[in-house]
Amino acid sequence: MSGKTPARKAGRWRAALMPALFLAPALLVFTWFKFIPMARGLQMSLYEVRFGEESRFVGLDNFRRVFTDPLLGEAALNTLVYVVGTVGLSAVLGLLLAIALEGSTRSLRIVRTAIFLPAVTSAAVLAEVWRILYAPTPDGVANVVIGALGFGLQQFLNDPETALYWLMSMAVWKHVPYDTVIFVAGLATINRELYEAADVDGANAWHRLRFVTLPGLSPAITIVMTLGLIRGFRVFAEVHATTGGGPAGATEVVMTHIYKQGFVQFDYGYASAASVLLFAFTATCTVIYLQWRRRSER
Repeated sequence: MSGKTPARKAGRWRAALMPALFLAPALLVFTWFKFIPMARGLQMSLYEVRFGEESRFVGLDNFRRVFTDPLLGEAALNTLVYVVGTVGLSAVLGLLLAIALEGSTRSLRIVRTAIFLPAVTSAAVLAEVWRILYAPTPDGVANVVIGALGFGLQQFLNDPETALYWLMSMAVWKHVPYDTVIFVAGLATINRELYEAADVDGANAWHRLRFVTLPGLSPAITIVMTLGLIRGFRVFAEVHATTGGGPAGATEVVMTHIYKQGFVQFDYGYASAASVLLFAFTATCTVIYLQWRRRSER
């Protein structure tokens, strides 16, 4: 028995080290390109960054500026409207599409693949395509379509009153396929016998959705909403590539405001402080939502 003990210990060590060895390359990449820059950003948030000379320590002054910046307040409000609208609408449309596409036939698999294409396409490419579609001219694609429906000429992204909502429609179009795939996977885990029992009890389509489908999709709903919150608060490419935050700040979001402060105004201390607060806010909202979901599922 004593001879087997060292071998067992070595086996346990190998079992413990093997996952770490597989994860090591990815962790090194994440450390170099993500974790170290995050730590550097936290450090810079406490300084007035000066190029060509030593930066000056300012403590929490940058954070105070963030909380008193009216432009950031307007950007935060736009971001909140964007998150509420896109996350909720994407989830609802994704659920309806998932129910419509539920099944295992070959034709459905082809349709699912086609629908999922927007989710895997570069956000910058999609933004450029939609910017062209939203051309505010009489021969613009979107204006031609809505003109055929009897509506007048629209300015789309050039109109401060509606630009944010047109951006939201583009985001919904991109994110619905991703949510649909998650919901399709969730629907496959629901016990079919529950639907049969509901039919025996005389349940209609609404009752089956409310008392069978939605409870069974609870984990999928949690994933969809969590990912939606994270991507919504961090939205940047779609806005930067289409309007750049204009017109007149109507589509300015937190990330585009931070970008301009850091890479246009070169105020890296302020931009770092705003980034730290955005990260903390997003993490807090995510944790609160996850805790609420856990309690509601008990």
